[in-house]
Amino acid sequence: MKYDIALKEANGTLTTLEKYKDKVLLIVNTATHCGFTKQYEGLEKLYQSYHKNGFEILDFPCNQFAHQTPENDEEIGKFCELNYHTTFPRFEKTNVNGKNAHPLFVYLRKNSPREVGPNHKAERWLSKMFFGHKIKWNFTKFLVDKNGKIIARFSPQVKPEDLRESIEKAL
Repeated sequence: MKYDIALKEANGTLTTLEKYKDKVLLIVNTATHCGFTKQYEGLEKLYQSYHKNGFEILDFPCNQFAHQTPENDEEIGKFCELNYHTTFPRFEKTNVNGKNAHPLFVYLRKNSPREVGPNHKAERWLSKMFFGHKIKWNFTKFLVDKNGKIIARFSPQVKPEDLRESIEKAL
């Protein structure tokens, strides 16, 4: 992982990934009006279960998929806190694909293993044939170990509760 990648927190504060070094990270591109938005609840449960052990969830709202996050950063924060009581770090609305993709997601896409989904073989084939390394949709999840190695990329269909074994192994 490149820990010197510049980030902007949802409140506008500039930072880098350096403050998350030596932690297990789950980096997720999210949306507020998506069929997967309810995954915020499961993400918060994971955060509450493992945060004390060195686990962080980094939330990057994205409006690139069917414009499912039209709100500004402040409105996104209010939505997540009111509806899902999220407490994990949230960053500014971010592009994950294309020429304006955030450098973090360029790095994650290029350096992650193929996506894992509920139907591993078919999902990998479809991902390779039609998407390459692009992120297909909201709630794609990247799991990074304490040494900064991207150990898994999970499709949006993989529910947060199905990540427990992978997180525990990484911790």
